[in-house]
Amino acid sequence: MINFLDLKAVNAKYRQELIDAFTDVLDSGWYICGKQLEKFESEFSQYIGSKYCVGVGNGLDALVLVLRAWKEMGLLKDGDEVIVPANTYIASILAITENNLVPIFVEPDINTFNITVESLGSKLTSKTKAILPVHLYGQICDMKELMDFSKRHNLLVLEDSAQAHGAEKDNKRAGAWGDASGFSFYPGKNLGALGDGGAITTNSDELAKTLFSLRNYGSFEKYKNDLKGTNSRLDELQAAVLSVKLKGLDDDISARRKIANIYLNNIDNCQINLPLRDGQNELDHVWHLFVIRCDKRDALQSYLESHNIKTLIHYPIPPHRQGAYIEYSDLKLPITEEIHSTVLSLPISPTMTEEDANYVVKILNEFV
Repeated sequence: MINFLDLKAVNAKYRQELIDAFTDVLDSGWYICGKQLEKFESEFSQYIGSKYCVGVGNGLDALVLVLRAWKEMGLLKDGDEVIVPANTYIASILAITENNLVPIFVEPDINTFNITVESLGSKLTSKTKAILPVHLYGQICDMKELMDFSKRHNLLVLEDSAQAHGAEKDNKRAGAWGDASGFSFYPGKNLGALGDGGAITTNSDELAKTLFSLRNYGSFEKYKNDLKGTNSRLDELQAAVLSVKLKGLDDDISARRKIANIYLNNIDNCQINLPLRDGQNELDHVWHLFVIRCDKRDALQSYLESHNIKTLIHYPIPPHRQGAYIEYSDLKLPITEEIHSTVLSLPISPTMTEEDANYVVKILNEFV
């Protein structure tokens, strides 16, 4: 059986270091907002290339808190519009509506799954105040063009980097381009904790200060609450885990790229559309997911299952078709709807062998 993702195997190479990290946290007697969090925030900001990293409870909170902070700073207000790709995971949309802001759905490029500048112009109104580009499946958007566009139109940019730890374009990593970026450390991510976790990166002094307060009950000083904050803190244990695994992230990404290249160079079936990179730079994609498209997606998934190959669908239902957003159900988004009805994610992980990847290729090429 070729599993979609074997987290036990992924974490096995870090086993002793993780045990040592657990012991250090346990013996410290300090479990929230301590030295481990400070250490990871420093290491991750250095890795991304940002001035600040703010550890939070999860990836959704990372996005929610940035938008909330911008409201506290007077940069956004209720009813402002945020441009967002229509084919993203629902968390991107939830962050917007949680802040009483309005999501403006745009169609992605069907081959890269990411938004482009060309799709944005017709969506601008006097209420448009921000763009939330999503580096979907691990491929960084064309951030130079998006940042140029945002500057011309005086828009804030919040990168959703939840799937793109380490992706790089023009010598700049995902999370270092926008005014802020949200990351998720859900266990299945390329940099995954052993539970929930998230972080925000930014170069803004004021935004970082506001976020450090908001994540901790709105407090700059203990028992003094200047903002109506929340409780969303990356705990010491998860921070320690992430510090251990961050050291191996680039090697893990390299291993993913080897599997992706086997797929890209050897899958040869006219019924299968392979993902395309936005440009020729291999560094722009970290292959959190390897997502193909097939008009007979459900039949293909069953066929692969019958040959002991596990796959998943990311994602079967677009946000505007979810019951939670019934108010947007009348939107006509044909590219997004085609993507969600045809995508299938193949197994890919840093522990997958070339033999297993070649077997997946063989079985895919025999699909009729």
